[in-house]
Amino acid sequence: MTAKTPVAPASFQGHRARLRERLETAPEAVADYEVLELLLGYCLTRKDTKPLAKEMLQRFGSMRGALDARPDELMQVPGFGPGLLSFWKVLREMRVRHAASDVYQREVLATPEAVARMAQARLSGSPHEECWLALVDSSNRLIAWKMLRRGGIANVSVSPRDVLEAALVHKASGIIMVHNHPGGSSGPSASDRRLTEELESLAPHMGLRFLDHVIVTDADCYSMAQSRRI
Repeated sequence: MTAKTPVAPASFQGHRARLRERLETAPEAVADYEVLELLLGYCLTRKDTKPLAKEMLQRFGSMRGALDARPDELMQVPGFGPGLLSFWKVLREMRVRHAASDVYQREVLATPEAVARMAQARLSGSPHEECWLALVDSSNRLIAWKMLRRGGIANVSVSPRDVLEAALVHKASGIIMVHNHPGGSSGPSASDRRLTEELESLAPHMGLRFLDHVIVTDADCYSMAQSRRI
């Protein structure tokens, strides 16, 4: 005879109900681990999620750290299984698209910080370098936001031809290139500077504007244009 999954005790259900009530009436008074506890509870409905929430915050340092953790890191946390990982991926994708929503409504990409926010939402916690392009029209409104290349831990191989061809395919007027430095400094390498100089030189010959090369980490960004390298 197959044993039935035990139903959570009434006291536990009451605790979760009281947390939800506090979140509705005084959200600022609810601790980070309690918010995370509630979030985990939507997936782990028959389990006390307080120990898991506290363990995640201890391991990853903050709510942001827990939400941005890599899948392999999450799966090392006792009690964090494949079902919860699927939920976490959906949650992350919602956050990424929320961060990019204003830009996708054709707002002008007026500052490197606007580009960096969009890139950090997508690339935060990534274990490898990725190169993305923000392709804009003549008024610097977004036409396309696309990944160009995914590289390794310390580099991503990109040629000027890759970048310029992508801009022509999308009939863009301007190009903002973005790539990340996982776990490192946002400062440009010698190869980053060379690629920037080549694109700045070649783009006008193809009727394109190379506007910026932005390098991001989880918490910082570096703009070649603001640093007067363009």
